[in-house]
Amino acid sequence: MAKVSKFVFWTPRILSILFILFLTLFSFDVFGNGSGFWETLLAFIIHNIPSIILGVLVWISWKRELVGAITFFSAGILYMILLLMRPPFQWYYLSWSLIISGPAFLVGILFWIGWKRKRKSRK
Repeated sequence: MAKVSKFVFWTPRILSILFILFLTLFSFDVFGNGSGFWETLLAFIIHNIPSIILGVLVWISWKRELVGAITFFSAGILYMILLLMRPPFQWYYLSWSLIISGPAFLVGILFWIGWKRKRKSRK
């Protein structure tokens, strides 16, 4: 593998793992609300459902970059749609949504570039 190929291969995978860890950080707010053990555990698991789903899809996209591209593009778009549909709409939601969807789009683009290069090298 050339240097560019290693960069294109590893960057989306590393960034996707860091993105999932970033999303997981938001689930730790359930520990300070004074609920019981089982309620807190259930809330923690529910908050981590997106991270778990993304983790499984990253595992699948480790060899199938197109799955990663579609997953992270879709996750970014879905987050923006859900956030912008929250009533009442505030304009700062647009910049707020880029904090989550921006890295998702970047990872999706990198997976797509890796898929295109892999497909090109097979020809």
